[in-house]
Amino acid sequence: MSLLDAIFMGLIQGITEFLPVSSSGHLALFQIAFDLEETGLLFDCLLHFGTLVAVFAVYHRDIWKMICEGFAIIGDFFVNAAIACSRLTGNKEKTYRKVIRNGYRKFVMLVIVSTIPTGIIGVAASDLIEVLSGILLVPGICLIITAVLLFVADRCKEGGKTPKHVSYTNALIIGICQGFATLPGISRSGTTITACLLSGFDRKFAVKYSFIMSIPAILGSLVLQIFKIEAAAITVTQWMYYLAGTAVAAIVGYICIRIMLYVVRKKKYTIFSIYCLVVGIISIAAYFIMDSDLL
Repeated sequence: MSLLDAIFMGLIQGITEFLPVSSSGHLALFQIAFDLEETGLLFDCLLHFGTLVAVFAVYHRDIWKMICEGFAIIGDFFVNAAIACSRLTGNKEKTYRKVIRNGYRKFVMLVIVSTIPTGIIGVAASDLIEVLSGILLVPGICLIITAVLLFVADRCKEGGKTPKHVSYTNALIIGICQGFATLPGISRSGTTITACLLSGFDRKFAVKYSFIMSIPAILGSLVLQIFKIEAAAITVTQWMYYLAGTAVAAIVGYICIRIMLYVVRKKKYTIFSIYCLVVGIISIAAYFIMDSDLL
């Protein structure tokens, strides 16, 4: 893979991770179309890490508050555990602290609940997903599925749910949807935002929830791949190419998050739905044309 290839793939990742057109599907199509060597999941994870930096840049205030409240939740848990122990010895004076007592604490718990099914699906299907990414037919079919989801998203009724009103069942279902969005061609942002809107989320919060809930999923995937990678097999030059692609993904991703906030608020998903449908059909047609040429 050349430097230009890495930069171009970072550009694709930055655009397609947040615009609802599937980053994994477009990266898979690009690799197949230009007959690139398989870059493996490490580079894919680094590209996702670049877009993760973009999420931190846009939502740093919310993320910082969630981190602080997350540690506060842990602290209150241990305080309550100590109170429970003291009650066993006959001390009934102390009362338990209410752990989930504000919107950010509820937000933290919702993200944790969403992350559990995503992690299970991601780990269980990682090998299958890597194989499917190399088959042109799969991203094509999945892009058509994405087109349908986006068509539905624009026609969802206006919801008003914020963390206070979102149920843990909602969070679980959205996490399952994010898990299936690891398939190449299924847009993660498109799928999760659609799931949020169908669950009655406020549109602005649906975007925020979708992007922030991607943080543990991307970090978890990156950690798993770091343990699998053979660092000696990658040259210093290749690492530089990887980092260049990651930087491009971060910069372009930041811009695209801002665009998505406008798209969801103004119900402009239809244009992306049509795009995914067209690209999906072209991909499926190309698969059968290439397959017939080999006969």
